[in-house]
Amino acid sequence: MNFKVKGVLLGILPLFAAASVAGEPQVVDAKVRPRADGAYDFTATLRHGDEGWKHYADRWEVLTVGGETLAVRTLLHPHVDEQPFTRGLTGVRIPAAAAKVVIRAHDSRHGYGAKTVTLELP
Repeated sequence: MNFKVKGVLLGILPLFAAASVAGEPQVVDAKVRPRADGAYDFTATLRHGDEGWKHYADRWEVLTVGGETLAVRTLLHPHVDEQPFTRGLTGVRIPAAAAKVVIRAHDSRHGYGAKTVTLELP
């Protein structure tokens, strides 16, 4: 393969890589607030190319750093014209030994997105 063809291929490969993850949901921000009863309230801001009912961000989750699901916030409809968007989840019980949690998003076509947010618990 000559250098000119290699250069063209190397120039377009990143475009294919970006396109392959463009449809995955991303957690772009998250916040946690402790409650007086020992539980926590969370907000998560997601970005996703929702296309309608067949392809949309359908939930986000609070996990231990070891991957155990602690709580799920189900998203009941697409957010085509509202990007990014923020939703809350209240009253989440966290194991006493946990110092951090991970927030991850899921969509109806690709499953879990690679972009998560790790939060230190206050």
